Amino acid sequence: MIAPPAPPPPASRRPMALVAGLLSAALVATLVVVAVRTASGPGESARTSAGADTSAGVLLGWGEPTVVEEFDGPLGPQWRLYDGPGHVGNGIRSPEAIGVDDGLLTITGDSRGTTGGMALFPGQLHGRWEARVRVPAGDETYHALLLLWPDAEDWPVGGEIDFMEMLEPTRQKTKIFVHYGEDNSQVQGEVFADGTQWRNWAVEWSPEHVVAYLDGREWYRTSDPEVLPPGPMHLAIQLDWFPEEGEDGEVRESEMLVDWVKVYPF
Repeated sequence: MIAPPAPPPPASRRPMALVAGLLSAALVATLVVVAVRTASGPGESARTSAGADTSAGVLLGWGEPTVVEEFDGPLGPQWRLYDGPGHVGNGIRSPEAIGVDDGLLTITGDSRGTTGGMALFPGQLHGRWEARVRVPAGDETYHALLLLWPDAEDWPVGGEIDFMEMLEPTRQKTKIFVHYGEDNSQVQGEVFADGTQWRNWAVEWSPEHVVAYLDGREWYRTSDPEVLPPGPMHLAIQLDWFPEEGEDGEVRESEMLVDWVKVYPF
């Protein structure tokens, strides 16, 4: 459901620094098809991803994805891992908090607020993004997110689409936030579903709308032209730390798991 605009948060959810020494965006653009696509041999079809029966891309006929990441090996140069202060300076984001093993990406947040995040390049103007995610019950200070962020790094003018944000520890409720404008205004919605189970979260961003899908079914839509992002955007995957001021209790280690990511043109 769509809720009325909420007051803006204190700051964006993006990193304050990225890991040094990364390839340029132009080189990444050249490599992305080779590095990300799940390739099959001649005459063979690409493998079927887990959860295909509840994938928006499959059920809605989005066609052939331009990016397929199954996390079957080391992360390629199309992924930029955050390395620096955490969300609004809380804790740190470290590449060491991100692991790939047995076909799964895992981001772990520890008791001291050391966690991780990563961004997929290059971005694109309009499109569809889908990821299969499971977030075990964790500490209330850890939020799991899938989001689109402006390539131009001109937030808040460039917008932000948090199409999967789990804020509460049991992971039974998920929100979407669409940020827009110089004053970081936003519209939002929420859906009730068990996020501790494998779920397919997707977003479609077109010149006319932003639509969010859960397991292939639409659960949120806005067609307000004022809120639509103005330029190319890219996917980010983050487990962010939101400690309460003055809170002294022990923080429970938390994690976020991703089985696959797919990107489609619009």
